[in-house]
Amino acid sequence: MAKVQVYYSAELTEYHFGPTHPMAPARLTLTMDLIEALGLLDLEAICVLAPPIATDAELARVHAGEYIAAIKAASTGELPSGGEVFGLADPDCPPFRHMHRAAARLAGASLAACRAVASGEAKRAINFAGGMHHAMPAKAAGFCVYNDAAVGIADLLAHGASSVLYIDIDAHHGDGVEKMFRDDPRVTTISIHQHPDSLFPHTGYPQDVGGTNAKGHAINLCLPPRSDDAAALRAIEAIVEPVIAELKPDVVITQHGCDAHIADPLTDLAWSVDGMRSAAILLRDLIETHSSGRWVALGGGGYAVCSVPPRAWSHLVAVAADHDLAPTVAIPECWRAAAQKSGPCAGADIPTTMGDGIDVNVKPFSWGYDPADPIDRAIMATRSAAFPELGIDSLVI
Repeated sequence: MAKVQVYYSAELTEYHFGPTHPMAPARLTLTMDLIEALGLLDLEAICVLAPPIATDAELARVHAGEYIAAIKAASTGELPSGGEVFGLADPDCPPFRHMHRAAARLAGASLAACRAVASGEAKRAINFAGGMHHAMPAKAAGFCVYNDAAVGIADLLAHGASSVLYIDIDAHHGDGVEKMFRDDPRVTTISIHQHPDSLFPHTGYPQDVGGTNAKGHAINLCLPPRSDDAAALRAIEAIVEPVIAELKPDVVITQHGCDAHIADPLTDLAWSVDGMRSAAILLRDLIETHSSGRWVALGGGGYAVCSVPPRAWSHLVAVAADHDLAPTVAIPECWRAAAQKSGPCAGADIPTTMGDGIDVNVKPFSWGYDPADPIDRAIMATRSAAFPELGIDSLVI
């Protein structure tokens, strides 16, 4: 049994909104090529599997039947009748050929990853093409067609899971996953994102703590614009550690959108790849301690296509395999040369190392609360809103 199953095939790049769209499928190809160039596929711990295509019945656990029908109709590449209602007239999610097949394959990868971890077939599983967290039950949004994380969570619940923890560190609020399970106490969602006053989808405030039957099971922390690695990691430690220790979930799903990077063109945070690596290590260790290591990791946003997603997600795979790469590791010249010849990266500045040269020093929140620090105020706003509902003392540091 491989410790880590990575779900990938070239067919995942069929998820393609067009040549000028920010969600460039090249980020997936570049990532897999870098993983291979770094020798990670030679590790005995890692097994690469082709992702299946989710069935209509599996999708229908979280998506409306009429929505799935609309996506199938849009698979000709044309806006179907009534497509406006389903978000397909929005330039974020324009119809493209084979839209249903591409999106269902992406969802199928996350579904298979969840099943592998839940069954014990693998200890950890990764779908870095996934993380389409904005898709709603009957609406495409924010580059997301089918909500693969929600499809996976629904399958876990259908097969008996009593506690699933979803952790989202994308720059954008994980609104679709939260909405789909906001009234189900078996699912707890944590989203750490740029403040919604300044970024799509303009939701995810601390006071948004879940539905009537699941108060406290939606947890939202808003990072001020320009928040850096130290701030974000302090927030993750302060929010995730008490929750996972309290819940001890059956399975943990993490979403690693890397659009919080300082170079990302669509957001206004200031993370480095070094910080994203540290976040993956922190989450891995917490999951190992409190959830027997049962971990499904997904990708997400990331629009500095040539420099950030390949490195961030290669680190994610390495961390999952307990083969942590130092940020100073040189990127193989063969990968750099090939990347510079690829369409979106032609003439781009290609990184030479696996990090950004940032010294990630984090002062743990457990060392004390500073009311003058805006990050600490954001942390306390979230803890005060959600923790009491879960029976956690928000003031205990």
